[in-house]
Amino acid sequence: MISQNNHQSGSLLVSEPFMLDPNFKRSVVLLTEHSDSGSIGFVLNQRSDLLLSDVIPDCWDGNFPIFVGGPVGNDTLHFIHRCYDKLLSGIEVKDGVYWGGDFETLKILINSNSIHPQEIRFFIGYSGWGEEQLDTELEQNSWLITNNYTTEALFTDGDNLWKEIVISLGPKYAHIANFPENPMWN
Repeated sequence: MISQNNHQSGSLLVSEPFMLDPNFKRSVVLLTEHSDSGSIGFVLNQRSDLLLSDVIPDCWDGNFPIFVGGPVGNDTLHFIHRCYDKLLSGIEVKDGVYWGGDFETLKILINSNSIHPQEIRFFIGYSGWGEEQLDTELEQNSWLITNNYTTEALFTDGDNLWKEIVISLGPKYAHIANFPENPMWN
């Protein structure tokens, strides 16, 4: 279900097809925190060229891709996961999906091959909105918002995530998925 007023932790923000901000071009953002003072989320479909072992050298088995979570705090590392049973920490943002957790325990689990890339996603930086900023962007139709998605979608490494989520929004929005990236190409 799409509701411009139903944004909460665990919602997906889907950028409109011609968003001018290059940080969010055809992006899907998992909203991990939303309150009166602002919102935080992570872009799910902007993979960087880095692996976890490039950023955290003592994660020698860290062949986990790192995604660009957004334009804020590019000197910070964040993660979402669906392995609470192993990590025993994190803030639940959607049924079975957690944000953050005990990083020292996570490094031990990674180096012992107890965590797999399908269970966790790492981000450099994050997406942040100040007080009422996200509400204003929603009113301007910069984003579509949905709570109707599978948790599997959050952990798949598909380049087509934006298109798949737009199509899943239903017939009213499915045609948007076929818009060219540049309207001049039409």
